[in-house]
Amino acid sequence: MKHNLRLASYNLRKCVGLDRRRTPSRSLEVINSLRADIVALQEADRRLGKRPAALPRGLIESDSDFTPIDLDETGVSLGWHGNAILVRRGLKVRNVQRLSLPGLEPRGAVIAQIGPLRLVAVHLGLIRRYRLEQMAAILAALAPLDAMPTVIAGDFNEWSPARGMEPLKAQFTVHAPGLSFHAARPVAALDRFVLSPDVHLKSAGVNKSKCARRASDHLPIWADVSIK
Repeated sequence: MKHNLRLASYNLRKCVGLDRRRTPSRSLEVINSLRADIVALQEADRRLGKRPAALPRGLIESDSDFTPIDLDETGVSLGWHGNAILVRRGLKVRNVQRLSLPGLEPRGAVIAQIGPLRLVAVHLGLIRRYRLEQMAAILAALAPLDAMPTVIAGDFNEWSPARGMEPLKAQFTVHAPGLSFHAARPVAALDRFVLSPDVHLKSAGVNKSKCARRASDHLPIWADVSIK
C-alpha cells in the first residue's frame, strides 16, 4: 500500500514580513495555501525571554486544519529552538523527540513519527563547520531508531548547491526544490528536503505567491512524496 503526502517547510522569520510588520495571520495564510499534510516550521517562536510563540497556537487551531505537535517545555512556545511541526488533523503522531544540536549558537531539531513517515525538522547553524557537526548529531540520533521512511526538512543554511551536505548524502538524497532565499530576490536554495531511499519524490517546488513574497524573508517549499 502506498501513502501519498504533501510535505512543506517554511522559515517564518517570527512572522515578521518584509514590511517589518509581525502578522501571524498572514503567515498562516501562506501555510494554508501550501495544502500540505505536514509542515516543518522554523523561527516559529521569538528569541527573547521565554521564547513566546510568534505564531499563536490558538490561531492555528481556529483558522486552519492543522494541529501543532506538542513540543513546548515553557508553556508559551510553539516549538523547540524555534522548530515546530504542524500536522493535518487525523494524522497520528508518535515518538516525539527533542534534540539539542552542537554549535556556537543554540540549535535544535525535532524528530517525530507522523503516520507512515518519520520527520526530522531542522534549522541548522550559520557556520558550515557547526552544520556538519549538527548533521552528524542528527544521524547519531536516528541510528538506534527502528528503520522507517524518513525525511529531514528545514532551513539548512547552506548556500552551496554542491558542498556542505556530505554527512547526509551517504544515506539520503538531498533535494532543493528551488531558490527560497531571499524572498524579495531569491538567490539561494537554503531550504531543502532530505529523503531516505524508501521515500519517492513525485514533485516539488517553491511557493512564490505575492503573499509569500511579503510574509517572510524565506519562501516556503513543498514536496509531494509517496511512501510504501
